[in-house]
Amino acid sequence: MLSHGQVVRLIFGLKLRELRQERGYTPTELARACDVSVSYLNEIEKGKKYPKADKILSLSKVLDVSYDQLTSLTLSRRLEPISELLQSDLLKEFPLEMFGLDPLRIVELIANAPAKMNAFISTLFEIGRNYEMRQEHFFLAALRSFQEMHDNYFEEQEQDVRTFTVEHKLNATAPFDRSQLERVLIEKYGYTIDRTALGEYTNLGRLRSVFQPKANRLLLRPGLTGAQEGFVLGREVAFNYLNLRERPYVNANFPVRSFEEVLNNFRASYFAGALLMEEETLVRDLQRFFAAKKWEPTLLLDLLTKYDVSPEMFMQRITNLLPRHFGLQSLFFLRFDQANAAAGYKLTKELHLSRLHNPHGNELHEHYCRRWISLRLLSELRLQPIGTSPNFTLGAQRSHYPNNDEYLCITVARAGSATEPAVSVTVGLLCDDNLRQKIRFLDDPAILHREVNETCERCTIPNCEVRAAAPVEIERRQHQQALEEAVAALVNGA
Repeated sequence: MLSHGQVVRLIFGLKLRELRQERGYTPTELARACDVSVSYLNEIEKGKKYPKADKILSLSKVLDVSYDQLTSLTLSRRLEPISELLQSDLLKEFPLEMFGLDPLRIVELIANAPAKMNAFISTLFEIGRNYEMRQEHFFLAALRSFQEMHDNYFEEQEQDVRTFTVEHKLNATAPFDRSQLERVLIEKYGYTIDRTALGEYTNLGRLRSVFQPKANRLLLRPGLTGAQEGFVLGREVAFNYLNLRERPYVNANFPVRSFEEVLNNFRASYFAGALLMEEETLVRDLQRFFAAKKWEPTLLLDLLTKYDVSPEMFMQRITNLLPRHFGLQSLFFLRFDQANAAAGYKLTKELHLSRLHNPHGNELHEHYCRRWISLRLLSELRLQPIGTSPNFTLGAQRSHYPNNDEYLCITVARAGSATEPAVSVTVGLLCDDNLRQKIRFLDDPAILHREVNETCERCTIPNCEVRAAAPVEIERRQHQQALEEAVAALVNGA
């Protein structure tokens, strides 16, 4: 990340270059007037060097500005967006090195072409304002990119889990005995576990846990399932074992304070999933599941029962293992929430490996295709008579998109409750020869084939039985095309 010193040097250099050009000096002329070398002046303007007080005084006199004006961190209105970016938490906290980017190279790019960088940064800020993007949106998008760079598999994290298990003599046999984690938290890290206090705060709804750092106390909401409690305990172990200091203190999606917090939360969550679902054992179980000649949803149900984890934890965990152990890099993961029967479907988690796959989220306030199995299973759960429906269901579908892409989508959906929304989680795998070799039941006729699209507003499927909105975007495009053809004919004198 950029240090405060780097930011100060860069702003000084940008300001110096702008003033020099406004006053009509060439680098050689200003260097001669201030008794410095041209190369030294060039390094100052690029933000690589910061001059001593006597040189700043000399520069200010030649450029006819005050010493304080030259050394302040305020840039002109023309370069204000660059100053805003450089001094924002976004750039200060973002670990560029994680993406293989040298912070000094970023500085150099800005210094070499300040006007072009200013225009580019202004464009980004305008897009962010128009689409109501906050800093946390950028951090979460950066995290997804980081996962995609590594095919969502992190060998160091997997090894940390193995080492932790050996060091604490834990039994990793599924289902994982969660009392082992509670013992480590209490005996090793001095935790107090409270399973009653959080129940008094009924207005907190979905909040499952709160960590109180001053008292080293973990509050767990009464009534958590074993899977939910195991995940919370696993994350707490990870925060301590991996020495992740900057961390969230609740499990819910509260405002993000820094990218480091987002990244550490992901690392702790990854650790918890790998701890509760040991890598080698789960790989063998998935191999048996994929080797079945027919689509057998009961086999998937058996795995959920064996590991005693939530559907979301299980489906996210297999996105860690499919690229590394099965060579299936072209996949996506989606999580949809529906607060109640009258509410819309909200895409709350999304991951794409190898490229941006269909389906994917959009911020256009349109209606996602109701033919997606992710939404269909949520709808089917809702239609079950109260008291007779299972608390979750699962299914598979081969979805065909207009661009000829086809995906095997495996979905698990869970019914909602008074405090929890209905949720569906989907892993989609690109149908190609590689997938056919890895999954024997891919061509099972029992798997439903459906033509799908992105949103109802952009869909050309005629007489769709589950359409939620008219294809207004298609109609708009058709109208625009007819208008362009009419104008072209007029221009050509036809």
